[in-house]
Amino acid sequence: MPRRMLMPHKSVFSHSRPPKWLNGPFTMNSAKGGYRVFSANSSPACVELAKRITERLGIELGKAVVYQETNGETRVEIQESVRGQDIFIIQTIPRDVNTSVMELLIMTYALRTSCAKNIIGVIPYFPYSKQSKMRKRGSIVCKLLASMLSNAGLTHIITMDLHQKEIQGFFNFPVDNLRASPFLLQYIQEEIQDYRNAVIVAKSPDAAKRAQSYAERLRLGLAVIHGEAQCAEHDMADGRHSPPTVKNTTVHPGLEIPLMMAKEKPPISVVGDVGGRIAIIVDDIIDEVESFVAAAEILKERGAYKIFVMATHGILSADAPNLIEDSAIDEVVVTNTVPHEVQKLQCSKIKTVDISLILSEAIRRIHNGESMSYLFRNIAMDD
Repeated sequence: MPRRMLMPHKSVFSHSRPPKWLNGPFTMNSAKGGYRVFSANSSPACVELAKRITERLGIELGKAVVYQETNGETRVEIQESVRGQDIFIIQTIPRDVNTSVMELLIMTYALRTSCAKNIIGVIPYFPYSKQSKMRKRGSIVCKLLASMLSNAGLTHIITMDLHQKEIQGFFNFPVDNLRASPFLLQYIQEEIQDYRNAVIVAKSPDAAKRAQSYAERLRLGLAVIHGEAQCAEHDMADGRHSPPTVKNTTVHPGLEIPLMMAKEKPPISVVGDVGGRIAIIVDDIIDEVESFVAAAEILKERGAYKIFVMATHGILSADAPNLIEDSAIDEVVVTNTVPHEVQKLQCSKIKTVDISLILSEAIRRIHNGESMSYLFRNIAMDD
């Protein structure tokens, strides 16, 4: 007896157009491979950077409310579904660093408990990056912050020009340390007239590698300022003696440890010719500007007729804008990794370079699982 073929019943899913109950926001939020971008604080600078990134990506900024209660506590409310999505949190670091850190931690934990698939922190300037080494009886605060972010639920970080590249080893998840130098190099070539007559300057031997990288890419000369009027951070005395000094100490008769000679700061000198040229001082962070102002005065005395300062992160704390305005510096160029709108109102010499393009491209590539090597083209280990 021949077997009969059973015809399948028509189903609502066999229509060419999906049913109405699949066309709501639930479909968008639960779509496989979806992603959202949130701003971790409501400051104008952070929201503006987040909107620039989302406009380049062609998506809307995620809906969330971040505010401080009357007792000073931070509260975060996620106002849309993030289940199963890749979530990117944009967090710039304004002057209130600790509040920004708490906003990031609380938003990360809120997204984690809302069943987000992956939570990626986009932190252009990573806070506490200067506290990445042991100082006397201090602590490595940057390592502590890395552990806190991991415990809160971050699975990836996108940052830019870490103060020390070794900071990447503090994390137990991937860290993409992007570079702002292509944007600053482009600014030099397009905005500084007669830049071919410029010389790249390192204001201390510690910044020589960065300055050399700029000089080699622009095919320009290099100068280094050696010697400082003030003590370096790692040479500052803190009143500690280890072991403590004790009168009438006895030493093992067979043990003769050679005494370390004390450092003596040499007089300030400039290694390299800056006479009749444009001097471009490069660094990763410009915060307290006294050392930059002193370097500009020295370069002016050596014959430089125009002085620029280029840095990735323009923190510009304390009285920095007024000091720059009254100094021999002609222009300070920084990126928008750190909010500095107030400082720009106080000083007309501060200029901003937008880096939202590379951040948006990094977000797109991470979400799509594409290689990040395109964003690190021609970048060497020393850069």
